[in-house]
Amino acid sequence: MKAGTLLPGLPALLPLLMALALPLPLRAEGDRAGLVMMGASVLKIEVKRPQGGYALGSGVVVGADRIVTNCHVTQGGVEIQVLRGGVRWTVATQARDLERDLCVLQVPGLRADSVPLGRADELKPGQPLTAIGFSGGLGIQSSAGAVVALHRHDGSRVIQSSNWFSSGASGGGLFDDQLRLVGVLTFRLRGGARHYFSAPAEWLRPLLDDDSRYQPVAAAAGPMVSYWQRVLEEQPNFLRAAALERERNWVELQALAADWGRSDTTDPAPWALQGLALGRLGRLPEAQAATEKSLSLEPGSAATWYQLGQLLLRQGRVEALAPVRRSLQALEPTLARQFEGEVLAHQGRT
Repeated sequence: MKAGTLLPGLPALLPLLMALALPLPLRAEGDRAGLVMMGASVLKIEVKRPQGGYALGSGVVVGADRIVTNCHVTQGGVEIQVLRGGVRWTVATQARDLERDLCVLQVPGLRADSVPLGRADELKPGQPLTAIGFSGGLGIQSSAGAVVALHRHDGSRVIQSSNWFSSGASGGGLFDDQLRLVGVLTFRLRGGARHYFSAPAEWLRPLLDDDSRYQPVAAAAGPMVSYWQRVLEEQPNFLRAAALERERNWVELQALAADWGRSDTTDPAPWALQGLALGRLGRLPEAQAATEKSLSLEPGSAATWYQLGQLLLRQGRVEALAPVRRSLQALEPTLARQFEGEVLAHQGRT
């Protein structure tokens, strides 16, 4: 079937109807209209494998005839097509950044509006986000969530968020409250509702600006190994720490965080992780000091204020909770209410 032709039996208006059917979170009408428009710029990616069969993913329109997706979606494909409702287009060339797991596809004749690009570096923990992609490889879906953490890596910030997505949504879009693309949905870790990771939008620019990087679609030789697909010992510190936290290996987590903090004295993450690990090891004064050091570097982290509050409660220092309460109420009222419940429970036990 030629690019841009309708699949049999599907009306031309189907893309719009699909976008209007998005299971969006409750929002004001203006926000909802914006999300519908974004949904029309998130397309399904279908990749034909040389041994037969297809892989499915998502992609976001980021320029004239340009769609970004993950390289692990297109890897090994001998033909890539982009689907929007009943219309499909064939990808001519792609520019690949295998280390960062980002590929930009060049799609002649693509009829879809591009989305505005935001910056992951401007996000803050707790900031609301919306993820849109073809979770499960079926219909397009959206997921409301928020920034959990921003991990320094390779010149920008890998976004960790609570926006749920599954296989098929890889390559989809993560949007801020101004409807700008701030991240590309990339991978998730098992064992938690807050372990969803997106590549920062800043990583897109070299692929969009350099036409010499575009090559015809062909099965690449050898396996693709991006930063998050390497063996654990070769992954970035934030991913190694997440694995140790998931395994509740507090001794090794504390050692990793201590080494990390010495190598990068400006990053608040290793200090917060030291506070977590030391607290779980019962070394409460040390845990408090590490957590306070993290807050001195990043005072806007509600999760770290919450961690400090728990450490103070465990030490019976209720009189020192005033700054924790004020900060949580200002940064994340829902977490503030949860913490107040813990304070009441503590007072009931004493």
